[in-house]
Amino acid sequence: MTIAASEVRAATRAVYAAFILAGVAAASWASRIPQVRDELGLTPSRLGLVLLALAAGSIVSLLIAGQIVARFGSSRTVAAMGVLLGVALLSVSFGYEYGVVPVVIGLFAFGFANGAWDVAMNVQGAIVERRLGKAIMPRFHAGFSVGTVAGALVGAGAVATGVSVTLHLAVTAVLIAVVVVFSVRAFVPDDAGPVPAVTPSDPTMIASNPPVITKRERLRNAVATWREPRTILVGVFVLAFAFTEGAGIDWISVSMIDSYGTSAAVGTLAFALFLSAMTAGRWFGPALLDRYGRVPVVRALAAVSVGGLALYILGPSTPFAFAGALLWGLGASLGFPVGMSAAADDPAHAASRVSVVASIGYCAFLGGPPLIGFLGDHVTVKNALVAVAVLLVVSLTLAGAVRPLPEVVLEQERMG
Repeated sequence: MTIAASEVRAATRAVYAAFILAGVAAASWASRIPQVRDELGLTPSRLGLVLLALAAGSIVSLLIAGQIVARFGSSRTVAAMGVLLGVALLSVSFGYEYGVVPVVIGLFAFGFANGAWDVAMNVQGAIVERRLGKAIMPRFHAGFSVGTVAGALVGAGAVATGVSVTLHLAVTAVLIAVVVVFSVRAFVPDDAGPVPAVTPSDPTMIASNPPVITKRERLRNAVATWREPRTILVGVFVLAFAFTEGAGIDWISVSMIDSYGTSAAVGTLAFALFLSAMTAGRWFGPALLDRYGRVPVVRALAAVSVGGLALYILGPSTPFAFAGALLWGLGASLGFPVGMSAAADDPAHAASRVSVVASIGYCAFLGGPPLIGFLGDHVTVKNALVAVAVLLVVSLTLAGAVRPLPEVVLEQERMG
């Protein structure tokens, strides 16, 4: 099957939409965490356990996401998970006034939907990236960051103007569910087959060479992928950056309020600055990746993020915290998308490897909230963020795993 250039461009826009909407959902919830915490009277450790429900849902989803995408395709998976995520956000928005249980149930469903959505849109993004023949995955993840910035700014505005958590999250949930169902119609088929290379006489086709494999083969690959050393190392690398990103999303607003004495609106603005820096890094990152390669760039950014965390933790006043949040977000920007691109280097194994890498990475969201919360009860949330910096230093030693696979290895995998 050949795919016209116009169809790939439409799919590119649809993938951007999927990433943006996922970001809006994540930041909309995160921007209201301080209010939900206060309503439920949660300590940092108890808040960490509540946030664990979202991560647990993601992990459960990611363990089977490769099979879900292989069976139903990325388009139907994203559409279905978008609807489920909307329902989950509605549960949180209406349930938090009645206690912890409705919030935990809603967050688990939110996490489950988010996990499968994440894998499916990354698989589609990798397909589009190969057909375009250039690095674009970080820009898709920049779309996620654009969504998070938008969600955070709307959240800050809602907090500042007194809009209730229920109204804010309910409207967001409905909009996300409706828009995502329509946007994914432009996705290209996951197994569209090879496309002829572009020639002067055929300028409407975009080159690519994804192999055609059956759904049964994909299911078998999903199991075998867990035994691949490179895939596991890429997963651990992604885990470090996911922990860094997740800590910012979950704890910046809370730590600004508790440790720097800011208002909830100012805390949410610091959160938005962190996300804006991530967005900038992901948008301009592809040029750096094309020029210098994956490994040098992610190592440099890991060092930047460690520096930002140090400034955020040790800074004596709010301006230092804002500067630290900016560097923290900038440095964390490319680790996750580069890891996903590395997992999808071989199109024949993209779905299963992306699922495995995402599953390992999401362990950071599973263990991160309770770890930071537990430490926060003893040393404050701000000081607990030292754990994030330590894991980032570990990621420096694993960066070599994301080096692109040589063509000879790809050919051997396709034949064997």
